[in-house]
Amino acid sequence: MDSYDYIVCGAGTAGPVVAARLSEDPSVTVLLIEAGPDNIALENTHMVGGWSQNFDTENDWNFVSEPNAAAANREIKLSRGKFLGGSSAVNGTLMVRGAKQDYDDWESMGNTGWGAEQMWYYFNKSETFHSQEGFKEDVSSHGKTGPIHTTVHPYAPISNRVYESFIDKGFPMDDDMFVSGTRAHGCGHCTRSVWKGMRMTGGEYIRSSIGDLRLARSNNLHVAFGCQVTRVILDSKNQVKGVEVIKGLSNETVTVKCRREVILSMGSYGSPQTLLLSGIGPKEELREVGVQPRVDLPGVGKNLEDHLTVFLFYEVPQGFTTDHLLHGEGVWEKSREEWRTTRGGTLCRSHFGSFAFTRMDDRLSKHESWQKAKAKAKPGRDPLGLTSTQAQVEYFTTERYAAPKHYNNPPPTGRSAFGLIIMGLGSLSRGYLKIRSRNPRDKPNIQHNYLSNPLDVLVLAEACKLGSQTILEGKGTKDLILGSWPTEDKHHQFTELSQWEDYVRKNATTCFHPSSTCKMGPTSDPGAVVDARLRVRGVQGLRVADCSIMPKLNNGHPQAVAYAIGEKCADMIKDDWKDLRKKDTFIATSLL
Repeated sequence: MDSYDYIVCGAGTAGPVVAARLSEDPSVTVLLIEAGPDNIALENTHMVGGWSQNFDTENDWNFVSEPNAAAANREIKLSRGKFLGGSSAVNGTLMVRGAKQDYDDWESMGNTGWGAEQMWYYFNKSETFHSQEGFKEDVSSHGKTGPIHTTVHPYAPISNRVYESFIDKGFPMDDDMFVSGTRAHGCGHCTRSVWKGMRMTGGEYIRSSIGDLRLARSNNLHVAFGCQVTRVILDSKNQVKGVEVIKGLSNETVTVKCRREVILSMGSYGSPQTLLLSGIGPKEELREVGVQPRVDLPGVGKNLEDHLTVFLFYEVPQGFTTDHLLHGEGVWEKSREEWRTTRGGTLCRSHFGSFAFTRMDDRLSKHESWQKAKAKAKPGRDPLGLTSTQAQVEYFTTERYAAPKHYNNPPPTGRSAFGLIIMGLGSLSRGYLKIRSRNPRDKPNIQHNYLSNPLDVLVLAEACKLGSQTILEGKGTKDLILGSWPTEDKHHQFTELSQWEDYVRKNATTCFHPSSTCKMGPTSDPGAVVDARLRVRGVQGLRVADCSIMPKLNNGHPQAVAYAIGEKCADMIKDDWKDLRKKDTFIATSLL
């Protein structure tokens, strides 16, 4: 077939959701296009503990940021999954939804239908949650029939010790707080997209069954792997007629016709890149690289957000971490074989342990820069634009020495370390994405402008200071800490905020949460790219469904949000077409 009712571009986290739900109607045909391969044979996308082994391979998009002037002029590696499941197959499996206020804010920005009540419905629709003994589940905040099976998992001893320190330092325990979305301060247990030792990804929506990695048989849903969508094809009236695709490494270009709609689910870097290559974006920037503008849409590629993280590693005595199961000669291979034969062992789960949210109003209000920004903030909001119900910081830990690849100093045999990760929320720094040329193989110009707003540095520095004090003084960990790891770091000896600010500028890195480059908003918002039904402005038959549509990045992790966006988009498309029959006016009879 060379013509479909719907074409979904990108089979990462949200794309398979849209495609699978649309194909529930047997009267329509759906094509799902993925630039990478089926991940059935990619073991490290199923074995949870192997996720970082996918980085820097042919199955990583291998994006790199431009130098960030405020972050010691560093280039930051921006890995994204390039296979079925996309970045849901190379993440930490964390299902942290954020605050309900995050989504009520979306709706108050003019995006009707995107408030917390509606989003929690779609969060739950995507999920089947399996509770565990002793876990105090918020039943109303979990689904029981969705394709993504989730659970909580047991901890290494260091995580229980960190929870003891959190509680000792004033973080109350609320087991399911990271799903319920109602607490801005406290510690709790994080739901993971893992079940029976296997990672769950967007690919579950089109698989035969849980544990069966083969694609489900379908007469009306086709999946094309190894095909990169390069542009959307428009007619003279800016009606979508199809997509242009490069097949594999052959560079053979083909076109696929579309009768109804094209949906871009290519992520916060890929979706704006494809719009720009299609002539949809800021007209002057398009002309500069030789692309003929079709729709002048200034917001495409702008408003780029991300969460920044800072890793603090501490050496502790043996017996508390899982380093001995992964570091050392032959150890990784032994743990991998255990997973292969039993779906158990340390590689059946991610290395993240304890979790907490907090606000630091008292600490931050002592700073003149915060006070000045507070005077200009909206009523009921802090300088980050957050209410008292939204956390400013997330803490989470690693149960061994584990971090992005540039952290390459694992403890030798006989020594152990764990990490405290500080993630800033509500960041004020914004970046952009531009294309360098008309060549779709050229990597885009990605400038995050990390830490360009000084308040982001202040928040992360104060959060590092508070987190370090919690670890060094909390009763669960204070007697365990042998020092910083590697030993030359010495961050456990920091006493001045300026030391932390310098550490942040030199070490803060991405949490791999890009968003908002195809921002959703009303017509009154000049930066909006899609409307509340995810339709691209100025184009007929084109939508975007991925984290690029977020008007503002949620104060949590985006995986669950991507599933919810896909679910909601599919429902809106079905609703928009339910009373329409296929008409000749929607059939592509010619291509530009």
